[in-house]
Amino acid sequence: MKPPVFLVGCPRSGTSYLYHLLLSAGGFAEFRTQMNVFDVLEPIYGDLSRAENKNRMMNAWLKSKAFVASGLNAGEIRAKVLSECHGAGDFLRIVMEEVARKQGVDRWIDSTPTNIPHLLRIKKDFPDARIIHIIRDGRDVSLSLDKRGWSRPLPWERDKGLMAAGLYWEWIVRKGRKLGSMLPDYLEITYEDLVHELPETLQTISVFLQHDLDYARIQKTSLGSVKTPLTSFQEELEAHQFSPVGRWKNRDKVSPERLAMLESLVGGYLNELGYVLSGNQAPPHQSPAVKRMRLLYRGYYECKQWAKVNTPLSRLLVDYSAVLIDK
Repeated sequence: MKPPVFLVGCPRSGTSYLYHLLLSAGGFAEFRTQMNVFDVLEPIYGDLSRAENKNRMMNAWLKSKAFVASGLNAGEIRAKVLSECHGAGDFLRIVMEEVARKQGVDRWIDSTPTNIPHLLRIKKDFPDARIIHIIRDGRDVSLSLDKRGWSRPLPWERDKGLMAAGLYWEWIVRKGRKLGSMLPDYLEITYEDLVHELPETLQTISVFLQHDLDYARIQKTSLGSVKTPLTSFQEELEAHQFSPVGRWKNRDKVSPERLAMLESLVGGYLNELGYVLSGNQAPPHQSPAVKRMRLLYRGYYECKQWAKVNTPLSRLLVDYSAVLIDK
């Protein structure tokens, strides 16, 4: 097998689009769902070197969307996992290599965007892995997360979904860039470059992956969201006005007051990443209230991530067979 590819990024940043671009190029196993091995499966079932945990995990996984998407034989993959799996990384490798072999290709992709906190672990388990971190303007990400109801503000701040989404975007992107800077074989690209400079960006990715990403072939094949965008704003597609870059500039999507608040929270990091603030202004001065909110949510996201990995929280709140998202 050639080195596996891991696509990561804040949700709604374009990981699915990039995944479908790579699939359209050919040579990768087609597996249109997320495995969620490190962020969901392992926290639920624990140490997968233990036979009892492997058995419980396989009982659930064989009922999941991921198993259906794999196209594998239940008895064969169960036997292989029970005999060869010594951890979560082994499970992912066994499944994805079997999927690739079944499809007659020699490379696979994991496109679970929330793998970001696990990048060091992934590189340890897969030393030859190539990691691509896709980054998108946090204002567009926040609008999309909020539109889908995925922003998860604190219970007493239900009206601050857009702001919570922006703070989550900064937290997870910062974490990804910090961990990525410690690793070889790590590449950052932007969603905006994929949209506006696709041939050039594909060439950069092609060199990084050492994989032919022929632009003409991708256009001709056009799998998934390459052909039909996956968007939170379906009304734009229906009106033939799909415009995923700079959506935050539309006052019908976000009022000037809410945009100003969002930029007061994450404007500094937007600028650091090269994104221009509304009116070409410098990042606004942060009031004590803004500083408190930033501190509160940063602590909230760190504690939530720690609890998810180190406590029974995932086991109590998540049904693995129900969390996988079709792509």
